[in-house]
Amino acid sequence: MAAQAQQDSAAGSVHGSDHDTTHGSVHGEAYDSVRDREIRGEQQHLDRVYRRLEEKIHEAEFLMRDAARRGQVGTPGALAERDAQVFRAGVHLNRLNSEYEDFLFGRIDLLAGKDGKKGPDGAYTAVEPAEGAVREDNTADIAETLHIGRIGVLDEDYAPLVIDWRAPAAAPFYRSTPLDPGRVVRRRVIRSKGRRVLGVEDDLMRPELRAFLDGRELPAVGDGALMAALGRARGHTMRDIVASIQAEQDLVIRAPAASVTYVEGGPGTGKTAVALHRAAYLLYQDRRRYAGGILIVSPTPLLVAYTEGVLPSLGEEGQVAIRALGSLVEGVEATLYDSPPVARTKGSYRMVKVLRKAARGALERDGVPGRLRVVALGRRLELEGEELDRIRRTALGGTAPVNLLRPRARRLLLDALWEKSGAAARYTDPELAAELRASFDEDVTEEESFTGFLDAWWPELTPRDVLAAMADERRLGRWARRILDPGEVRGLARSLRRDGYSVHDIALLDELQAVLGTPARPRRKRELDPLDQLTGLEELMPVREESQRERAERLAQERTEYAHVIVDEAQDLTPMQWRMVGRRGRHATWTVVGDPAQSSWSDPDEAAEAREEALGTRPRRRFRLTVNYRNPAEIAEVASKVLALAMPGSTAPSAVRSTGVEPRFAVAGDSLERTVRAEAERLLGQVDGTVGVIVAMNRREEARRWLTGLGTGNRPDGLPEDAPDERDRGRVVVLGSLEAKGLEYDATVVVSPAEIADESPAGLRVLYVALTRATQRLTVVSGERDEPDGAGVPDLLRD
Repeated sequence: MAAQAQQDSAAGSVHGSDHDTTHGSVHGEAYDSVRDREIRGEQQHLDRVYRRLEEKIHEAEFLMRDAARRGQVGTPGALAERDAQVFRAGVHLNRLNSEYEDFLFGRIDLLAGKDGKKGPDGAYTAVEPAEGAVREDNTADIAETLHIGRIGVLDEDYAPLVIDWRAPAAAPFYRSTPLDPGRVVRRRVIRSKGRRVLGVEDDLMRPELRAFLDGRELPAVGDGALMAALGRARGHTMRDIVASIQAEQDLVIRAPAASVTYVEGGPGTGKTAVALHRAAYLLYQDRRRYAGGILIVSPTPLLVAYTEGVLPSLGEEGQVAIRALGSLVEGVEATLYDSPPVARTKGSYRMVKVLRKAARGALERDGVPGRLRVVALGRRLELEGEELDRIRRTALGGTAPVNLLRPRARRLLLDALWEKSGAAARYTDPELAAELRASFDEDVTEEESFTGFLDAWWPELTPRDVLAAMADERRLGRWARRILDPGEVRGLARSLRRDGYSVHDIALLDELQAVLGTPARPRRKRELDPLDQLTGLEELMPVREESQRERAERLAQERTEYAHVIVDEAQDLTPMQWRMVGRRGRHATWTVVGDPAQSSWSDPDEAAEAREEALGTRPRRRFRLTVNYRNPAEIAEVASKVLALAMPGSTAPSAVRSTGVEPRFAVAGDSLERTVRAEAERLLGQVDGTVGVIVAMNRREEARRWLTGLGTGNRPDGLPEDAPDERDRGRVVVLGSLEAKGLEYDATVVVSPAEIADESPAGLRVLYVALTRATQRLTVVSGERDEPDGAGVPDLLRD
């Protein structure tokens, strides 16, 4: 019922029979003049909002100037107050100065509420209308109008000019439907650019009601806000959905943050957008609680680039980190891809055992000295091969990280040398023996022969050192005996010889960091602040404490754990990646977003076990998104045929619209290159936005060459200036099947479904993802392995 209500409200403005603007007039006015009048009214309100914003900007600038003057007073208290005030004023000024495509995007007209209580934003908090709000003749007066925007704005009397979209008072804008309207009579989406209102789109939540505002009957303008939003062309970055959030999405965004929130939903249900909006909402609701930061984990760099502009547009930035799985380890970036068999090996839980053995085995590398010689107590003392091996085994018998066991190994070496000296047997007085032992240890550890031996025999290992050691197939085979089979060892070792790292290597590096540990470092002395020297404060406080802003910046750079973790496309995480993400949220609350039917990991049960381990014993709360806002019904129907093969018994989300344009099927014939290029060129002429060409992972570079100069930005020399691809440059994107996750395009060309389906055990699920990226048009090109019928439909897509 909820999904149907959303579709009913989205399908267009619903007008009562007594005031139907679709017939061309309201109280005798032409429909265009009604639209123009409503746009003028919203423009006047937006002008007032921007005047108020300019006043607030001047206030923030004054605070920053005043804070700078405080720093000239020359006392420690004034400096600390200056730092804190500059930081707060700077953050506020940055938010106010942000330019938004549609700063003010919504409005709700409300009946009188049951109570007169106001919230902190100045709006009434009642959800249900008061008794008598609707008169017996089915008429009513609008008691309150709220404008919804990206940040809240109050006038000089602290009355709301704009309600922040995350505030409780804004919730009815998203949740009201004709079946459950609450106090909402009319919901309006306001389309603007910069400071100019371009248009309005209305939905009536109580179509049977005649409502009046300032003595005039409330009109409804437009063809439905959601449909207007869905029809806009796609670019290369994700737009926020803050103006068109639907009821089931809003429930997820505003769900309490405690414990773990699971969100499942098929393609096009808005999972990624919901995750980003949830991050902004949580910060708004409890900024102090989430000062530890929010981490959003995305599966690919492409998806990070696609989404990273959304949070600033929602009024939030700075405390949310959006990271691809391949960039979660500081200082390393994934640039390579693994073949499916190697990816399965690296992602498997079995790698935990292999890495633990490798971390200990890497100490026994070539060139390790086999003898220790020192001079102490007037004697030459030696430890040789078997003794050293025994000491190493004893030291490694603990469970502590390998690098943190070095002090233990050092102590065991000293114990063995002390025993060799025979000094312990010559002294019966415990105090004298202890004093002599302390002197012995000091003398030995100051000898270069001992320190040099220890550095070579038990070096401080890095994760990169261990992975490099694992590239030796012979040594890896010894460490992975009875864990990996010979073929897996061979493929793993060969992949580690490449120059660079894959996304699966990043998880291995992170696991090794935990296995190895990092020895404590002496804290570096902080450099003097130049301001201290200029003001003559160095005599009063030679090393000034770091400011609030400096501390915030340092903690953000050093942060390895977060207060809340959002995992997007969670179904794709391998067990080793779940362990990596889990370390960053050991004390966090979680939002986990995904769809099992889109999983590219071959063993979902193993991944589920690792996920549950990462999330711990926290309670779970589950939501399911059921409405597909991306794909027209015609494309969704084709994709559902693959879903039935990939996940028998699964239910696809319901498409919210139909375009009447059926997917196109083409057969490559004797030239796949010419066919794909021709189909991409055809789509460029049919849509205004982007065209995605999706191929099997091993065809990516080849397909990019096919489309050189055709809207890809790779323009060959010699083409005339007015060539079609010059106008279309940047509109065609070539993607490997695993890179398409989470992205969307106006049109897509899916090349050889059989190749995509056959490239891994999860290939059918990956193909399902590829077929659900288009918002308007889909073309499927069959290759040699697709067995198309007379209509060009490949065997995987036939009934």
